[in-house]
Amino acid sequence: MKRWLTAAVLALGLVGVAHAAIDTYEFARDGDRERFRELTKELRCPKCQNQDIADSNAPIAADLRKEIFRMLGEGKDNQQIIDFMVDRYGEFVRYKPALTGKTALLWFGPAALLPGAGLVVMAVIVAVRLPPMAATRYLPKSANASTNC
Repeated sequence: MKRWLTAAVLALGLVGVAHAAIDTYEFARDGDRERFRELTKELRCPKCQNQDIADSNAPIAADLRKEIFRMLGEGKDNQQIIDFMVDRYGEFVRYKPALTGKTALLWFGPAALLPGAGLVVMAVIVAVRLPPMAATRYLPKSANASTNC
């Protein structure tokens, strides 16, 4: 009984290993392998959204890797491949979106927020350093008399 249980556990482990296949591609030109790596690192997986297609295990990412491999084999340059992916999946598929009017906030927004954050920090520091004002200073004299019971 123990042997059957051990064999079953090992068989289940082998099924997982067999399922974790690695994509292998044979490139015709030497530079294509490096271009393939760059492109798959630069393009975002449409399903996972926070992974590039090089690291994603989603079926759509595998399809996109095959598509990039095919386009490299056809002799297309990087910009043509990126343009194809953007036309098909939108600007979202790029990790580094092009600088346009629509994406200017993405590029310059964080830098624009820094001065505002600095002003808020300075205002808090000044507010903490100032002594608290007596609330009765600005009240009419009759109100001051009633608070000193």
